[in-house]
Amino acid sequence: MAPLPLLTWLENTWRPPAGIYDLVTNDLTQAEPADAAPRTVLRVCLVGATGTIGRATLRALVRRGHDVVCFSRPPKGGGAFAREGDGEAEVRIVDFSDPASLRGDGFRGERFDAVVSCMASRTGAPKDAWAVDHQAHLNLLAAAREAGVGHFVLLSAICVQKPLLAFQYAKLAFEAALIDSGLKYSIVRPTAFFKSLSGQIERVRRGKPFLVFGDGELTSCKPIGDDDLATYLAECLEDERRWNRILPIGGPGEAITPREQGAFLFALLDRPPKFRSAPVGLLDGIIGALGLVAPLSPRLAEKAELARIGRYYATESMLWLNPETGRYDAAATPSTGVETLFDFYTAVIEGRSAPERGDHAVF
Repeated sequence: MAPLPLLTWLENTWRPPAGIYDLVTNDLTQAEPADAAPRTVLRVCLVGATGTIGRATLRALVRRGHDVVCFSRPPKGGGAFAREGDGEAEVRIVDFSDPASLRGDGFRGERFDAVVSCMASRTGAPKDAWAVDHQAHLNLLAAAREAGVGHFVLLSAICVQKPLLAFQYAKLAFEAALIDSGLKYSIVRPTAFFKSLSGQIERVRRGKPFLVFGDGELTSCKPIGDDDLATYLAECLEDERRWNRILPIGGPGEAITPREQGAFLFALLDRPPKFRSAPVGLLDGIIGALGLVAPLSPRLAEKAELARIGRYYATESMLWLNPETGRYDAAATPSTGVETLFDFYTAVIEGRSAPERGDHAVF
């Protein structure tokens, strides 16, 4: 975790290095076929394989024939590392806060060709973000360089393109360190995840209204499914066009607003649409109140930051941000994959899928 004065400096004054926007590419709109064989079988260190995207990435890497070793934090609550069908891989429990553990328990002096990191802070709160999104990744990067790793694929987030929150600055600080490391890198910035947009399925099923901020059209996104994102991450190891680039990526189809999400759910359940609107000012009031008491305890400060995270997602689109115009551009947001959010909603309603929302869910 960054010391408080450093954290304050980063949030108030740190900006991405000059020229970093030249590395962002939004012209790679088509991915290679999901079942294409890799050019070379690689030994891959996969980090963050306890989450839904990490497990999907494990499946994608194994399907493509790679030799995968998973470095894992102890699963939260003693949860399972992987599930039937996720793919076979060796699992090594590692303390990412301890460089010696990364060397001794993780890499063990063995050869690895690449690191793929799906690891992220579990809540986005400042302490967790700087410990995991920044410092743990710095430790991983240093150990990877010592182990002779040649390629580092990082799962980041598209929201870092407009940083206002602690976790965004933490991610950006590591992105800059990775770019300066001398390793070949692929920084993948996905839009929105299906699980993050699934929190209201059950309330609509129970006959309750779909909640929106404002008119429900303040924001839009091109969400991407776990398997499609996992395939994209795995293909970064093979597609030279994705090397040494920052890669925003969304799922297939048009951008979707919260109101359109709700309308589809009501139509799917054959019910008349019923929305309830909340003003963004409500969040501002909550943030203001928590901000007054935040200095009293770290717990209140964390709640204030979580409220700011909620406001961010209520008011900012998860699309590519054009640095020249300062506006989100749905048409210019790259897309990949085959599964849409509405396909996922249908699968959940029909009982063929179940969303695992976890700590990252906001709405």
